[in-house]
Amino acid sequence: MKFDHVDGTDRGRITLYALSTCIWCKKTKDFLSSNGVGFDYIYVDLLKGEDRSRAISEVKSHNPSASFPTLVINDRAIVGFREKEIKEALKL
Repeated sequence: MKFDHVDGTDRGRITLYALSTCIWCKKTKDFLSSNGVGFDYIYVDLLKGEDRSRAISEVKSHNPSASFPTLVINDRAIVGFREKEIKEALKL
């Protein structure tokens, strides 16, 4: 399973699990990018086979409902586009 990386300021381990067609996923990704935060992301809906199963299992370990976006900041999961929570977690 290969994550894409967006360069930016290191604010810890930040992983975005997203869907390529999800507007809230895009807003989350754009928010991180526009604030200069470095992060990894993956579009779960574009994965196939074992990679897709593994990604869904990872999402469920942080967010049992497996909804998107699921943003994991240093083991803290934020589900949905919650700008205030994201800012707090990143200390922006």
